[in-house]
Amino acid sequence: MTNFYGILETVFERYATNDCLRLEGGQVWLYCDLLERVQQLSGVLVSQGVRTGDRVVVQVEKSPENLALYLATLRIGAVYVPLNTAYTISELEYFLVDAEPALFVGAQALGDVRCLTLSADGQGSLVDEMLANSVVVPELCDRDDEDLAVIIYTSGTTGRSKGAMLSHGNLSFNAHALSEAWAWQPDDVLLHALPIFHAHGLFIACHCALLNGTPMEFLAKFDVDRVQASLPRCTVMMGVPTFYIRLLAQPRFSEQDLSHIRIFLSGSAPLTEQVFKQWEAATGHRIVERYAMSETIVNTTNPVFGERIAATVGFPLPGISLRIADDQGQALPAGEVGMIEVAGPNVFGGYWRMPEKTKEEIRTGGFFITGDLGTVDHEGRVSIVGRSKDLVISGGYNVYPKEVERLIDEMPEVEESAVIGVSHPDLGEAVIAVLVPKTADVDIETVNAALSGQLARFKQPKKVINVKELPRNTMGKVQKNLLRDQFSDLF
Repeated sequence: MTNFYGILETVFERYATNDCLRLEGGQVWLYCDLLERVQQLSGVLVSQGVRTGDRVVVQVEKSPENLALYLATLRIGAVYVPLNTAYTISELEYFLVDAEPALFVGAQALGDVRCLTLSADGQGSLVDEMLANSVVVPELCDRDDEDLAVIIYTSGTTGRSKGAMLSHGNLSFNAHALSEAWAWQPDDVLLHALPIFHAHGLFIACHCALLNGTPMEFLAKFDVDRVQASLPRCTVMMGVPTFYIRLLAQPRFSEQDLSHIRIFLSGSAPLTEQVFKQWEAATGHRIVERYAMSETIVNTTNPVFGERIAATVGFPLPGISLRIADDQGQALPAGEVGMIEVAGPNVFGGYWRMPEKTKEEIRTGGFFITGDLGTVDHEGRVSIVGRSKDLVISGGYNVYPKEVERLIDEMPEVEESAVIGVSHPDLGEAVIAVLVPKTADVDIETVNAALSGQLARFKQPKKVINVKELPRNTMGKVQKNLLRDQFSDLF
């Protein structure tokens, strides 16, 4: 039996009287409480006609019941499909048609699909069904490593969203590998302020705590004051770079005693060298950056014991093969820029009902083409230079945006930047710097004066655009596709 939930259920039973979820307002769920709710909800799902392999599409706010619903879905051998809570009803139609769920759980009922509701405070017809009926708890469903557990839809910034199919084996491998890589301790307490419709909050964060029977300080969302108040009760914090930027901006934050924190982790978007250094200066801690994707969960991580280097994402997890390859999938020497490709028990089984897309992106030998450009040094340490679709080819020369952004972000006049390429009649593409100034607008002469002597002329921006803020998705990643669309006619 390799149902990933079955592994967790053994942990829940062993640590039944330990704190599991510490909620805002002082309420606490013990592991026995979570276990009971999972078993009850698995009975509700079965009573609603959900069977092994059926999809359960869920679009609800973060709550303990939401977490229990995810685990209950795995328990009965069904497939959990979480959706971003920001999607509109019209956007939901695509996912409901594509996934063909046996059940939809959301804030409100929709169309012809069988629906139950669940609110942010854990109320709704899902819970009503559980309380009103004496549900029979089904047996734990036997699953194989290869069996489908979750479908995570990619953001769909280009073309329609793709459903990445993750198996029970994918989830189990990554949970165990991360627990070991991050040296999870019996007395660890995780500060959890991430959404749980995404791999970061649902798998990377929750699985580490649940697999080890340790508590989570389970915040409904990231609120800088609540996070700062929660830090003294925690030993591990996982976040996106925006979390760390906002904490650094808090008055007197640098005076807060964080000596009890064992590890700060960052992912879902690039952590700039500037923020890395500012955090270390303010707290004495060097953030551990790691590299993950919906299709693979975590691929690499900086070490807990060892040197953590700014602007790198560390080393592949044990059991994962990573290479830098050319367009034909041939490995490139250390130091050369190419496509990051990964293979191993973390790699998903393909895209839901998209066999041709799966064939395009998973090579015959099992290597997944990530779409990220990077390098590997002679030690095996990985650095990401940008997405392949973000690569700018100006006058026939390749420009890697992150190289330019790193230098612009170091300018005292600049808060943050995004470098993109837009159509140019002479160069094919021109390098554009979209930046958020700290005070007054920054002009192109100032930017290129700072870059002169550090970057070749062809890498320097042809125009600089000042904005109040950069567009981001819910995980804090800058949406460069929106910037490219916005400024496509600049030349």
